[in-house]
Amino acid sequence: MNELNYLTSLYDYYKDLLTNKQRDYFEEYYFENLLMDEIAENNGVSKNAVSKSLIEVKEKLEEYEKSLNLYYNKNKILSILDEESCKKISDYI
Repeated sequence: MNELNYLTSLYDYYKDLLTNKQRDYFEEYYFENLLMDEIAENNGVSKNAVSKSLIEVKEKLEEYEKSLNLYYNKNKILSILDEESCKKISDYI
């Protein structure tokens, strides 16, 4: 899975643990495809502040996942369910 999909999936799980400003920057950058310059201008901050915040958000999301494993556990459950589905289908073939 590419990094964009991974980060947005982690965001879905852990966004409520971020500040409003962190959520705003993340959504503007990853969902609205704004450049850091545009985000900075829209929010009256420096590009460096936006960059620093996005790096911090990425690190926090990865830290939360490392501790809580919500994304990993969901994928593990889905793979188990998928294996069970395959077994049931093969029983009928």
